[in-house]
Amino acid sequence: MIVVLFRSRLTEAAGDEYVAMDQMLAEKARNAPGFVDVKSFTAVDGERLTIVWWKDRETLRQWREDPVHRVAQETGRRLWYRSYDMEVAEVVRDSRFHREEA
Repeated sequence: MIVVLFRSRLTEAAGDEYVAMDQMLAEKARNAPGFVDVKSFTAVDGERLTIVWWKDRETLRQWREDPVHRVAQETGRRLWYRSYDMEVAEVVRDSRFHREEA
């Protein structure tokens, strides 16, 4: 499994157009082959963290090269993001615990 950690800060220009693109891409990603899950968080200081899990490198590559996603990436660098940092990691261990409620 592959995990993408996307930390970002938005510009003032990231308004309704950004929100619409973000929602559309989230839905598109959820339906993409190899998509596992996504979670997003915003810190008190405004930094955002989106974590996306993909089945493997190939399905992540397909998503990275998706034409609509490419347009969003370009627009983000040009207009919406003040900054971003992205890390891509391969999961080497996975463990779970779930307490059964009585």
